[in-house]
Amino acid sequence: MRLEAVGAEVKKSDVKSDVIVERRGSTGLITLNRPKALNALSLHMVHELLATLQAWRDDPAVLMVAIRGTNKVGRPGSPESLFGGFCAGGDIRFFHQVALAGGAAWAALEDFFTEEYTVNHLIHTYPKPFIAFMDGIVMGGGMGISQGAKVRIVTEHTKMAMPETQIGLFPDVGGGYFLSRCPGRVGEYLALTGEVIGADEAIRFGLADVKLEAARLPALWDALAAQEFKSKPELEAWIASNLIATNARSDLAEAEFDAYFSLPTLGQIICALEAAKSDWARKTAATLRKRSPLMLHVALEQIRRARTMTLADDLRMERDMMHHCFHLRPGSKGEAVEGIRAQAIDKDYSPRWNPRRIEDVSEEMVRPFFANPWLADAHPLRHLGV
Repeated sequence: MRLEAVGAEVKKSDVKSDVIVERRGSTGLITLNRPKALNALSLHMVHELLATLQAWRDDPAVLMVAIRGTNKVGRPGSPESLFGGFCAGGDIRFFHQVALAGGAAWAALEDFFTEEYTVNHLIHTYPKPFIAFMDGIVMGGGMGISQGAKVRIVTEHTKMAMPETQIGLFPDVGGGYFLSRCPGRVGEYLALTGEVIGADEAIRFGLADVKLEAARLPALWDALAAQEFKSKPELEAWIASNLIATNARSDLAEAEFDAYFSLPTLGQIICALEAAKSDWARKTAATLRKRSPLMLHVALEQIRRARTMTLADDLRMERDMMHHCFHLRPGSKGEAVEGIRAQAIDKDYSPRWNPRRIEDVSEEMVRPFFANPWLADAHPLRHLGV
């Protein structure tokens, strides 16, 4: 049993059920099983994912790994609950509680981000095929444990986003790396607005590989589990014939995104959107006006820096940034604490951002987020990429 923070309460929970790990045939199977929380990642779940993936990486009997999430619809263990909800991200209620508690509680939050980003890097660099069944909600931390997969499967139910600016954060878990590599300036658009996209857009933007009907996923999962591959070439051939995308990804930049989100500054972007005549541009401007002005500036700088970074360097930068999100303005003064309060705690959906307007954010407010708070040999992610 463990003590799990849920808002202001502390409840007992059976940690073994949060992540179900199976070895079947040549495949390691991971099921995120926290459906009532939309499979939001807790510290324990991140521990389990890291330990499991490291063990399977070094186990010659495991040739492939697959991950899915359960759905809160239907009885636990019933066929209809096995898919339909991948992962909604990190446990933001836990973030909020720790930030307000301060003191010794900070260690748990620091450990969460360090281990989560380590898992993200491990998946991107995994030496064995990693298959992500991205059915249902795939947001924030859910993107972090799926974007590095060899095959990223989406369905007609997929709802994908990096919505962190809505809660006073930035698109972390490697978001700087994978969003900046979307065609054109799509990455800036997704990072700043946090807009939800479906399967077809995910494939077009390079954030998914193949779209399958959700009804086909149970049989495909069982087929993976039934395989007994004798060699890596045999495994690669099976993946090529069963999972390689038939959907063509467009390498063409999205002109409408580029026209606005390639502009040098956030101020210029919002002015151009608000001056435009198209409904899309004005709707996008209205969306940006609802996000944290400070974190919009931070996220834009993040994406543009990450475009020339390695994944390891991007994750180290994001680890610095996340530390600052909770320490530059400690307690209830931070944008993240206020954003989470408005969206998930009080649910009044009226965050009191500081500054309140995009135009009031200065470069001096943004720059500290990119300072390294650790000595080079003490950085919690110094081991990545080594």
